Amino acid sequence: MSATADHAEERTNPAVRLGFEPGQVVQEIGYDEDVDQDLREGIESIIGQDLVDEDYDDVADAVVLWFRDEDGDLTDALVDSIGLLEDGGVIWLLTPKTGRDGYIEPSDINDAAQTAGLSQTKSISVAKDWAGARLVAPKR
Repeated sequence: MSATADHAEERTNPAVRLGFEPGQVVQEIGYDEDVDQDLREGIESIIGQDLVDEDYDDVADAVVLWFRDEDGDLTDALVDSIGLLEDGGVIWLLTPKTGRDGYIEPSDINDAAQTAGLSQTKSISVAKDWAGARLVAPKR
């Protein structure tokens, strides 16, 4: 595929920037009516299957965690997410952007990630109302 085609796909499917691959199992946590449906559908089109929900009882290659300020303790949510991951898996923490209901300060995200034993490797805008932080656990 050419670089031009890659950029075109990135514009039409913002999920491309999240690095998912065909065949991955991606568990979604924190789904609510405010999530970005285009992003969800984009992830599903890349992995070639539906996202699995919070009731999935096996390990996942990645977790998409939609989290808002009023959703409780972010550190606890991250620790719970780590237990759902295959070794080497990633957590994409998706939070409302600045000025949106449920916004979380970047320093609070960083503190919660560090407390949970995660490292933030990337921050990007993933949708009109959502920002994404890529979090990884140290090798076990």
